[in-house]
Amino acid sequence: MSCYPSPNVSPVTKVVPDFAFAFDIDGVLLKGGEVIPEAVEALKVLNGKNQFGIDIPYIFVTNGGGKTEAERCQDLSKQLETVVSPDQFICGHSPMREMADVYGTVLVVGGEGEKCRDVAKTYGFKNIVTPGDLMKSNPAVTPFRKLKDSEHNSCKELDLEELEIEAIFVFADSRHWGDDAQIILELLMSKNGRMGTVSETFEEGPPIYWSHNDVVWATNYELNRYGMGAFRVFVESMYKHQTGKDLKTSTAFGKPQIGTYQFATRVLEQWRESRFGAKGAPKTVYFVGDTYEIDIKGTNEYHETVDEEWYSILVETGVYAPGSVPAHEPRQIAKNVLDAVLHGIKRSHVGETGSLAKDLVL
Repeated sequence: MSCYPSPNVSPVTKVVPDFAFAFDIDGVLLKGGEVIPEAVEALKVLNGKNQFGIDIPYIFVTNGGGKTEAERCQDLSKQLETVVSPDQFICGHSPMREMADVYGTVLVVGGEGEKCRDVAKTYGFKNIVTPGDLMKSNPAVTPFRKLKDSEHNSCKELDLEELEIEAIFVFADSRHWGDDAQIILELLMSKNGRMGTVSETFEEGPPIYWSHNDVVWATNYELNRYGMGAFRVFVESMYKHQTGKDLKTSTAFGKPQIGTYQFATRVLEQWRESRFGAKGAPKTVYFVGDTYEIDIKGTNEYHETVDEEWYSILVETGVYAPGSVPAHEPRQIAKNVLDAVLHGIKRSHVGETGSLAKDLVL
């Protein structure tokens, strides 16, 4: 039985609707690593379990990361009970692959163990250093934590006197704020990215790039938890405390940055063509998120810069507290992702009178 009431129309097949969906993950499809109940049914609707018998294109745009896109898609496929392709998946750090030819030796921070090293390798970075490598090379770098045997074996020993870090990439949320902050701040204030040195101007260190700027995120705990954006605030505040200067070489990727939405548009166009044979951008993209200061703000601002319609939907299953007034107003508030999907289908695929809308690409 369909979860969506069927109008008095005949089923339509072999068509590609001129609209699509883009989903945040944490707080929309998952919460604390557990699947939000309506998420599986929502994707079934998009995959053809609807009264029109059509598949509807969709992609995933998450600020989360720390694993390769392929590994994330394997996990997500099991959780959501559908095949998720890396071609329809964007992590916060996915756009960083375009910088692999810009920098030689880079410090990669965040995530579980040394997994972010593997991510950087898949992007084409050549000489990758992690905080663990620096801790193994000189344990005094982080006085309050020593590497475990398993960590020690997976890290490299380096000649720190010869090492020059050209850029710092925070690929995923730090698991050890204190250790990572010690290392990052030292490099930001160093001479040309050399550990153990201090610049006279404090402005000779490497630039730092963050895969996203989420201050808080929703888990299965009662209250929101602090994320990478909070860590960024901490690092930049400490830099100013120590130097008296603002950190001018700190750049964030991910939502709500316009570049991430531009990247998502290219991915969506490529996915629609390769999977559905439909060229060009859809008429409307429904972006479903749970944070008004990230998802809704970014979607609304991007909508104002492009010819296509990007339509923001805020769900009540994540960071947003139902009943509160969002600082950035969404086009629609939905109880959960299934309600968001049904709203988008009804709005784009069914006219206001209930008749079939003429926005299909044959």
